[in-house]
Amino acid sequence: MERLVGTVSRGMRAPIIREGDDLEQIVTDVILEGEKAGEYRINHKDIVAITESIVARVQGNYATIDQIAADVRNKFDGEEIGVIFPILSRNRFAICLRGIARGTKKVVLMLSYPSDEVGNHLLDWTLLDEVGLNPYADVISHREFEEKFGKSKHPFTGMDYVSYYKGIIEEEGAEAEIIFANNPKSILDYTENVLQCDIHTRERTKKLLKDAGAKRVFGMDDILSESIDGSGYNTKYGLLGSNKATENTVKLFPNDCTEFVCKIQKRIKEKTGKSVEVMVYGDGAFKDPVGKIWELADPVVSPGYTPGLEGTPNEVKIKYLADNDFADLNGEELKDAISKYIREKDEKNENLGDNMVAQGTTPRRLTDLIGSLCDLTSGSGDKGTPIVFIQGYFDNYTK
Repeated sequence: MERLVGTVSRGMRAPIIREGDDLEQIVTDVILEGEKAGEYRINHKDIVAITESIVARVQGNYATIDQIAADVRNKFDGEEIGVIFPILSRNRFAICLRGIARGTKKVVLMLSYPSDEVGNHLLDWTLLDEVGLNPYADVISHREFEEKFGKSKHPFTGMDYVSYYKGIIEEEGAEAEIIFANNPKSILDYTENVLQCDIHTRERTKKLLKDAGAKRVFGMDDILSESIDGSGYNTKYGLLGSNKATENTVKLFPNDCTEFVCKIQKRIKEKTGKSVEVMVYGDGAFKDPVGKIWELADPVVSPGYTPGLEGTPNEVKIKYLADNDFADLNGEELKDAISKYIREKDEKNENLGDNMVAQGTTPRRLTDLIGSLCDLTSGSGDKGTPIVFIQGYFDNYTK
């Protein structure tokens, strides 16, 4: 019988994960139990994906506000700090800001406008046009902002992040000054000590500040890049990728993910004889067209994956073949011709690159594509499916 189902993504239910659990064994057992229950048969090149959250939980990779404050104090000697380009998030940044403020005497908070890096809007672009502001050049104060635009409220949550962040700083005993600008060098008119908080543009921001003569420049990836007073840490990303755990702690991005996924791959191979691919995933890399939020608040989609997930898709556009190369064919003839074309492409194993037949086939890294699929499958709420099992992802029309 002809195969009717292509790619399938399953959210796999798992136990509640605690620090110190044998997650490698838990993941392996979940996947094997699904096969035992008759839900599927494990095949070569299936994909097992684990959310970064439970990997960090098992590692006990947490830090307190006091530990964040201690590292900030060590790096800036307790002097005033310019904190620039944070994202607007209670889950992602508010606890971090509390620790930063606790470690200094004054925070000059510079927010990008009209939105943060991942698309949380303080105001609509049309309002800037109406008042004649140029966000690429103009620096405005908190007072000027509210005189022109009033209080800023998030369209989904109703949160006034400007007042919220200012309140956090002051609650920690630090003086707060808020400005709005998009040129990182603008902060140097207020302080020469800078903590940059942008995620995906962080290296450029650091370089611009250092080249402009900043005295001290650190990024969120430098805070808790090593253990402070027994805290968790992430050697590569520091506080980037952290989430609120409690009112006093954050969960950090996990460490050693490549070693972790390779061990799971080995266990499943030993049990089934099948070589599956394994990855750890965080935020997906998709953008909400209504709220205009780019989901990727983690520093990477996948902090660790097996070698078979390297690279990008190498596919042809079926509708292009149907409309061009085989426009005169229909029915079984058309199906056979397209199938033959795909088989020959696979046999040649050539990189299609910018070949016209490959245009529009999503030229992105496999881990970014698959991680986005996983994030949408598992969600971030109460589904209870922190493991995702994907089958048929690498199959094509002929398989």
